[in-house]
Amino acid sequence: MGEIILPRRMFLWCMAAIYLAAFVSLYMQIPGLYGNDGLLPARWQLRYSGKPLVEQLLSSPTLLWLGPRLGLDTQTAMELLCLIGAALSLAATLMEALRDSVVFFCLWALYLSMYQVGQVFLYFQWDNLLLETGFLCILVAPLTIIRGSQAVREHDRVTFWLIRWLLFRLMFASGVVKLTSRCPTWWGLTALTYHYETQCIPTPLAWVAHQLPVWWQKLSVVGTFVIEMAAPLLFFSPLRRLRLGSFYLQVLLQVLIILSGNYNFFNLLTLALCLSLLDDQHVHFWLRKTDKTNNNDSRLWSWLCYLLELAVWSLMIFGTIICFDLQLDKTRNGISSRTAFTYHQFNQFLKTVTIPCIWIGVLSLTWEMVAAMFRCACVCGFLKRFCGTIQWTVFAAATAAMFAVSLVPFTYIEYDSNTRLWPGVRRAHELVNRYQLVNSYGLFRRMTGVGGRPEVVIEGSHDGVTWTEIEFMYKPGNLSAPPPVLTPHQPRLDWQMWFAALGAHTQAPWFTSLMYRLLQGKRDVIELIQTDVSQYPFHQQPPAYLRAHRYRYWFTEPKADGSYPQRWWRRVYDEEFYPTVHLGNTVLEGMLNQYGLKDKSPPRISNTTVARAVRWVRSQVRGVPTHILIWTLIACSATFCLLQGLRNRNKGNLLTHSAAVTVNNHTENREKSDEQQAVEEEEEGEDSEDEVEEGEGEERDTVSDNNEGEEQDEEEERDELLRKRKL
Repeated sequence: MGEIILPRRMFLWCMAAIYLAAFVSLYMQIPGLYGNDGLLPARWQLRYSGKPLVEQLLSSPTLLWLGPRLGLDTQTAMELLCLIGAALSLAATLMEALRDSVVFFCLWALYLSMYQVGQVFLYFQWDNLLLETGFLCILVAPLTIIRGSQAVREHDRVTFWLIRWLLFRLMFASGVVKLTSRCPTWWGLTALTYHYETQCIPTPLAWVAHQLPVWWQKLSVVGTFVIEMAAPLLFFSPLRRLRLGSFYLQVLLQVLIILSGNYNFFNLLTLALCLSLLDDQHVHFWLRKTDKTNNNDSRLWSWLCYLLELAVWSLMIFGTIICFDLQLDKTRNGISSRTAFTYHQFNQFLKTVTIPCIWIGVLSLTWEMVAAMFRCACVCGFLKRFCGTIQWTVFAAATAAMFAVSLVPFTYIEYDSNTRLWPGVRRAHELVNRYQLVNSYGLFRRMTGVGGRPEVVIEGSHDGVTWTEIEFMYKPGNLSAPPPVLTPHQPRLDWQMWFAALGAHTQAPWFTSLMYRLLQGKRDVIELIQTDVSQYPFHQQPPAYLRAHRYRYWFTEPKADGSYPQRWWRRVYDEEFYPTVHLGNTVLEGMLNQYGLKDKSPPRISNTTVARAVRWVRSQVRGVPTHILIWTLIACSATFCLLQGLRNRNKGNLLTHSAAVTVNNHTENREKSDEQQAVEEEEEGEDSEDEVEEGEGEERDTVSDNNEGEEQDEEEERDELLRKRKL
């Protein structure tokens, strides 16, 4: 695998932005959910028994224990922690130097503090995923604040590998649980024919997707199984293009989910995890930059890689056709599909593949560790090599420990594999379980709402005769209201209303608290239903009576002529969900006492300087739609980073240009000095040539005199020879 400098930087920026969305979304809902007059006041979760602070932190790891020491009540302390988290994450998105291990540790600790008192409104898998990913960021991020340097470390690819392993566990488990749950819609490949209208908060595109033909919906389920169970095995492939192919498959799935449903920051967080499959070379390809790496692979090796990749993709396609019996259906102009294996066969497959998946992870991690150790050994300088080796040892040990502990929740998908784990790993998992360092995942285990989407509708009245429906901002209620688009915000009350509709009201004790607070007319709770309180039908006077009914909702269908209907939903009455109650009603009082939802002592209100500052911030954002506030902050920070990047790029171009000009000037000066030197040498050469010519002239005169003497002697000799012949 190539260098991962750019993907790691992109991942850390995305995590800062996701933390920003999570903290802002939660902050806007704290008064209504956990405030002194909220549905489930958080102060009930903190029992101050007089124990030392360390013991309280160990029993329940939350920074809210520090609230009384700062003179703050629990609600104010929660808002302060959320504001600090939002400010830190916003600063981290703006400045790369703050995307640091220390900053990410603070963000993780702050969100964990909220999670510990969040109760049912924070017990979602994406909250667990954010905490686990946030803890891994502590290992992945550099120590720029302490070291004052953003240099690349030799062990970076080892810690970044944990992100890829987390992505594998998330996707593979999400695919497996759909079949191990024995849900008939997943086994019958019909889950998506119900999903779009029965999911918690659909988008307008969900209505369009719901109208697609059944054969396409079933084929989409097949594609989901392939992307979630087969493609993740390619995450650890030594062939780069196979990893890139699996990356784009995951991105395709997450983008489709984002377009059709409002799942807060969950899909954005999954996309951030997918960055662990990239390298610098591919990011340069996105940016249209020339890659400086030299590809010295022989043509034979390249062709072998191409053939192997083609064999892998062909095997996946062939296996999909066989397992789901894909055939062309000419009568419907589509593709027919069905599950061509049994639950027993799938269970045997799962037993066969779970342990090999672990060994694939072991081999992949070992390769990264050995490669990092080799890079440490190749560093120049004894001191740098020694420090690099120490760092590699520490982070490699931490990575191996995180990997070993994660095997416990990963093997929950298969019982026999879980029982075969080393007992020491189980004990280590029990020790860190309270900190949410590793978690088990399995989204959309069973498809609900097969017989129609259940929806609870609350009605209020002043006289007990005329009833008015209380409409929520986000969840379906008004048949003509279009589905909203609010990602990455999660309206947690709307989500819990969806869960409450799946069973009896006794399974959701918080619903009794909701009815009680609405009868009291508590503004903080009303703002969970309507941010603009004037849209709430009882904003002038609380209702004297409340009741709740359950309806069955379905998406409408296009008209026979192909035109769109005027309403998005249709519904039928199902049954009474909650009886008619009023303040002082014996039924209501009995349930409040049964669930412990009545205050035994009046709440303490802080009036310190910090508390007043926190309340002032609350007054400034009151009435602002949360999803608009989140997107405004993210857009502003992204724009700032983009402008900063362009500025640095232009500055780099200017520096390059000035360097080129300087080099040209030096070259010209050198050329001029060379010319001057050449002229001086020529002048000196002319003088020397004159001297040489004078010397040569003297030599020529001497030579000519000698030649003339020699010629006279030769003539005398010839004359003597002639005289002798005559004689």
